[in-house]
Amino acid sequence: MQITLDYGRTGLQVTLPDDRTIAPLSIREAAPLANPEAALESALRKPIGTPPLAELARGKKSACILICDITRPVPNKLILPPLLRTLEASGIPRDRIMILNATGLHRPNKGAEMIEMVGEEIAANYRIENHHGKEKHEHTYLGTTPNGVPAWIDTRYVEADLKITTGLIEPHLMAGYSGGRKVICPGIAALETVSVWHGPRFLEHPKADCGIVEGNPVHEENTRIAQMAGCDFIVNVVIDGKRRVTWLGAGHMIEAWRHGVEFCQNIVKAGVREPLDVVVTSCAGYPLDTTWYQAVKGLTGALPIVKKGGTIVLAASLSEGIGSPEFQGLLKTSDYMRRFLPGAVRAPQAATCEMDEWQLVMMAKVLDRCKVKVVSDGLSPEILRSCMVEPVSSVEVAVAASLAEYGPSARIAVIPKGPYVLPYVAG
Repeated sequence: MQITLDYGRTGLQVTLPDDRTIAPLSIREAAPLANPEAALESALRKPIGTPPLAELARGKKSACILICDITRPVPNKLILPPLLRTLEASGIPRDRIMILNATGLHRPNKGAEMIEMVGEEIAANYRIENHHGKEKHEHTYLGTTPNGVPAWIDTRYVEADLKITTGLIEPHLMAGYSGGRKVICPGIAALETVSVWHGPRFLEHPKADCGIVEGNPVHEENTRIAQMAGCDFIVNVVIDGKRRVTWLGAGHMIEAWRHGVEFCQNIVKAGVREPLDVVVTSCAGYPLDTTWYQAVKGLTGALPIVKKGGTIVLAASLSEGIGSPEFQGLLKTSDYMRRFLPGAVRAPQAATCEMDEWQLVMMAKVLDRCKVKVVSDGLSPEILRSCMVEPVSSVEVAVAASLAEYGPSARIAVIPKGPYVLPYVAG
């Protein structure tokens, strides 16, 4: 069986044994919108749960539009032009409209990356700035939640008369689904907020997982923080495996987002009859698989269908390396890393995490259940071993070794688009 995994910008073709591999787990077919531009114009005029955007903008002196950073393939070139036209036609001057790149704690995007994200015309003619999550003085304190999370949100957004967010709805390893409230928290939240909200007492909750909204404390808490910050209007989309828009909604931050989640969960879920010995997956290719920090999402996405003691084989380009300097520092600290190895005695839950430590908490969930083999052109075998995984030269080599270990009854699942699919055991 020949399968193309999403890998970097080009994909990676692999050959798996026909007699051991079940059918690929994929996003279900959903017809792309025939005219997404017209659908968006209609959604701005007839949104879900709010007045039309033009009505909301009338009389406002300034506006802030949040966009996702380059790690998310949001179709900004579709979304932004009608938003900007509507705001200007409603009387908000162009020089009082800010497009704020909701980087969370990721690095900023500038130059060619920003042009790739929004297009040359918007990059050249509008004020676009990056959020800096580690600069506390650029944030406004909005209070502390009942769960003890201090809400520090980017002042440029807080002070805008009209607050708009955009985004992509897809499964998310901690918050259930992305989009909606998540572009505010963690998108434009300070480290002081994220380090508590991403602390073990939230992340180690059994419902802090892909595809779970009800009872998920991560989702509930960042929704609360987003409501504290305020949001007048959202535009969210769902895309298919070819990154075509299959659903588009606009309006109320919670109501419109829930419509999108309902649509998304009906197409991203893929069931198997029982857990499998080997799961071959990706991290959805560029732009999500450029760092090890992001690639962990490919592992957690496959976790629901791998047997205890089984193996996940991950193919990820890792073209930008491990991730932030802080994440690299954590991985290099051997005493620190031993806390996350399988069988380690966990310390009592802390109230906060160090920056990017939360991804190691998620990695610990994977290592507690299974082995991990990684195929990548971007990192050396030595560096991959420091990430607590086994480097392998090819997917075929990794699969052959795993099948030899698990015996003739072992079976393989393959998820070509990684965390964009939500696998589950159907029984």
